[in-house]
Amino acid sequence: MQNFNFSVPQDIIVGAGSIKKLGKCAKSLQGKHALIISGPHLNKMGLVDVCKQSLAEVGIPADAFTETEGNPSVETVEKATKLYKECGADFIVAFGGGSPMDVAKAVGVIAKYGGSITEYEGGGKVPGPIVPQIAIPTTAGTGSEVTAFSVITDHSRNYKLTVFSYELIPKYAILDPDLIATAPASVAAACGMDAFIHACESYISTDASPFSEAMSEKAMELIGRSIRAYVANRTDVDAASDMLVGSLFAGIAFSWARLGNVHAMSHPVSAYFDVPHGVANAILLPTILDYNKLADKGKYKKIYEYVSETHRSDESFTPDMLVDAIRALNNSLSIPANLTEVGVTEDKIDVMADDAMKSGNIMVNPRRSTKKDIVALYKKAM
Repeated sequence: MQNFNFSVPQDIIVGAGSIKKLGKCAKSLQGKHALIISGPHLNKMGLVDVCKQSLAEVGIPADAFTETEGNPSVETVEKATKLYKECGADFIVAFGGGSPMDVAKAVGVIAKYGGSITEYEGGGKVPGPIVPQIAIPTTAGTGSEVTAFSVITDHSRNYKLTVFSYELIPKYAILDPDLIATAPASVAAACGMDAFIHACESYISTDASPFSEAMSEKAMELIGRSIRAYVANRTDVDAASDMLVGSLFAGIAFSWARLGNVHAMSHPVSAYFDVPHGVANAILLPTILDYNKLADKGKYKKIYEYVSETHRSDESFTPDMLVDAIRALNNSLSIPANLTEVGVTEDKIDVMADDAMKSGNIMVNPRRSTKKDIVALYKKAM
C-alpha cells in the first residue's frame, strides 16, 4: 500500500448566485476591512462593485486593486501590497482568474512577513499563516482557489517564479457559475484546457496517490463531458458548473500530486513570449503526451475515455489514440496547433529549456527528462 497524506483545509461554496454569500464568509473570518484584488476587465463590468456590495451589506468596507495583468509581475505584487497596507485591510478577496489569485496569495505573504516575493520562491519558505483570503474564480481553469501555489513573473530574469506552501490555500472558495457566463470563447477554451491538463498531469504524475487520482479522474470526467458545450455557450449553467467544479477538483489534485513537463515547459513560453498560460499548455500537451506514452501504465486509456467524442467501449486502444484525440479537441476549441503560431521563436529554446529544468514538475513527469529532451520537445511543438 502506498503511503500518502492529504487535507482539504477550507470551506467551499458552489452554486448559482453564491457570490452573495461573500459577506457571510467575511464575517466568519472576523474581517473588518477587505482589499479586493481583481483585474481591469471585471472592474469595468461592474463585478468588483458586486463584491463590494455583498461586503457592505454586512458592514464591511472594501478597497480594490484592479491592475492585475495576464502574467502578473513582482512589481504588481508590490503595488497591491502597498495599497493593502495603506487602506488598513485585514483580509483579501481574490476575485478573477488565476492572475488575481496569484497576486492575492503573494500579497498575503509579504504583507504578513515583509520582503519581496522573490525571497519566498520555491517550497518551505513561507513561515506560517498568511493574510486570510476568500477566493472567487471568474474563469474555469486555474483551480487557484484551492491550490498551494502562487506564480509570479520576475521580468528582471524573464522568469516565472513559483511560491509553494499549503499556507497559501484560501480559507474560503466561492464558485458561482453565473460569474463565468461572460467569458469570451477563446478564454473559456484556454482556461478549460488548463484545467483539463491539471487533471491529466496530476493523474499520471509519479507523485499521484489514490486521493489525488480520485480528484483527477472526477475532474477529467466533468471537464471532458462539458468543455465543448461550455465554450460553445458560456451561459449553459450545467456545463459552466461542471467546468468550475472540475477545475476545483483538478486544483486539489495537483496541489498534492504536482504536474509534469507541460507546465514546466509552458511557464518559460509565457515568460518570454507573453503567451496566455492555458494556450501554451494546450499547444504543448499533445507533444508531451506523445513523449510520455513510453511510460504509460494504463492511464492513457482512462484519459482517452474522458476526452474522446468518438470513444467506443469495444475498440482496441493504443496511446496514439489519446494524442490524436487531444489534437482534435484543441482544433475544435480553436487552440493554435503549434508554438510558432503564437509567436514563439527558436532562438529562445535553449534558455527556455534551462528554465524548464528548474521546475519541480520535471521531477514528477512519468518519463525522466534531460535538458536535451526538453529542447527536442520544444522543437517538436514548434
